[in-house]
Amino acid sequence: MLLQLKQLLTPDEVAQARQLLGRDAPWLDGRVSAGSQARTRKSNQQLAQDSAVSRQLQALVRQALQREPLFLSAALPRRIYNPLFNRYGGETNAFGPHVDGAVMHSASTGEWVRSDISCTLFLSEPQDYDGGELCVQDSWGSRGIKLAAGDAVLYPGTSVHEVTPVTRGVRLASFFWIESMVRSDEQRRLLFDLDMNLLKLRAQLGETTETIALTGVYHNLLREWAST
Repeated sequence: MLLQLKQLLTPDEVAQARQLLGRDAPWLDGRVSAGSQARTRKSNQQLAQDSAVSRQLQALVRQALQREPLFLSAALPRRIYNPLFNRYGGETNAFGPHVDGAVMHSASTGEWVRSDISCTLFLSEPQDYDGGELCVQDSWGSRGIKLAAGDAVLYPGTSVHEVTPVTRGVRLASFFWIESMVRSDEQRRLLFDLDMNLLKLRAQLGETTETIALTGVYHNLLREWAST
């Protein structure tokens, strides 16, 4: 499932993040976090994970995720890899087609996180740079994604994806992975669709015998499929 989360960060939070990611930020070669396959295709900069700036921004993103009901419904998060931050521009401007590692180890928290879902949170406005699309391949084909600052996109961790070359300006973003309580993308999609339609039915009809019964179906499916 590919899902956009609009205005995950407020404009004030985006401004704060961009200020922290300015010239004095501790940028490193992005290949430090790449696996053997991705390292040959990765050319960007990445914020030092153990820096005070990184910890402040990670807290900002985690707080935003916890208050976003659409994220909680779609991802059903069990663990969230500590958010990372990258910069594309100049000579370090692209990340070729690759697949994320199946299990990620966080150097800062020591956690192991299965990458069921990938997330990119855009921190630069689309008009501030040329290129830099996140292209995700799946059964529907390839889709280019370039969102407003503060918007995020969720997509399956199993997808081949890339960031096309940034030919003007700078692209700033956060990226991370989610281990879901429900491992199957298809099962998560069914639960999400059921949850969203239940919300619409309650808004139209109020709490009825039927919505109560369907809520029971949702929770029984979640009980059947979830691992905690």
